[in-house]
Amino acid sequence: MKETYHICHSSHEEVLFRSERDLIIGFNYLAVTAFDTDSTLFADGFLSTHHHEVVRTDDPLTFGRRYRFAYTRYFNAKYCRKGSIGENRQFIMKVDGLYHTQALLNYVLRQGLHHGLSATPFGYKHCSANSVFREELGRIVNPPLIAEWDRHIYLPRNVKVPLKYRMASDGLLLREDVEDTAYVESVYVSPRNFLFQMNRISDEKDIAEQQKENSMPVVTLEAVERGVPSFDPSKALVAEQGRVNKSRMTDIELCHIIDDVILPERFFRGVQESSIYLIAERARADLGNSIWKEYRNAQYRKSNSVFSGRIITEDQLRRCLCIKK
Repeated sequence: MKETYHICHSSHEEVLFRSERDLIIGFNYLAVTAFDTDSTLFADGFLSTHHHEVVRTDDPLTFGRRYRFAYTRYFNAKYCRKGSIGENRQFIMKVDGLYHTQALLNYVLRQGLHHGLSATPFGYKHCSANSVFREELGRIVNPPLIAEWDRHIYLPRNVKVPLKYRMASDGLLLREDVEDTAYVESVYVSPRNFLFQMNRISDEKDIAEQQKENSMPVVTLEAVERGVPSFDPSKALVAEQGRVNKSRMTDIELCHIIDDVILPERFFRGVQESSIYLIAERARADLGNSIWKEYRNAQYRKSNSVFSGRIITEDQLRRCLCIKK
């Protein structure tokens, strides 16, 4: 029997997605998993270290494992890596009832906001926020589509999805085609309530509504983000007010510097390494120390650097270089 679940796959010691393309491929593989398992996607949110999805399926464990296996094959092939990626255990929560479902959708759709990546849920593109009430909110956009014969580049090998799943020129399957946005809109009832929910501050009223509805576990920010590395609920609640530190460098930006700037420079100096996973762990630690030194110099000596005016953390550098603590 199909029921609605929240599934979260996270990684503590390394990022799951090193580039914008990885995030695109990540969603496409999720769409393929839903299609292959006869499951229905309602919403998703992808970040560098984890991703959330709201899905109706009869076997959430199999759903999560199949997705993880497919994406791991892609990631390992691209970055010359071995072994499974992310935590072995996926966090699964069953939900039932209107208020429980709405609360879950709220948290998944507001991923960019809660993690300080955008001032509103609609400013973060790697989630489903812009796929709901598109006509009513004036968000109907017809992006240029990729040629049909190039679709396989952004999909798992020997896998087909319905042609009704349009693919944008950047390789992303359009969320409004893949996900059951009609159901999501029925949960919110109206565009006005949807906008209210996207901008509301988390409070006890939300919990009280769920407790009155049924005896299922209450959906809270802490429950949804359980197991996410370095998650601080207090910072997420501050971020709900739309306070974004634009000086903070994202994991994707830092990985771009490592993969597309630093590694090619090492290559031209005679070091034959096209991926951080081809660098010995001790050498990665040395590289991390070198990057941290450059970052500190850029902060205090105002040197001309890619890190000038930007903020990174030691934990962030470790996971982008896959350095174990």
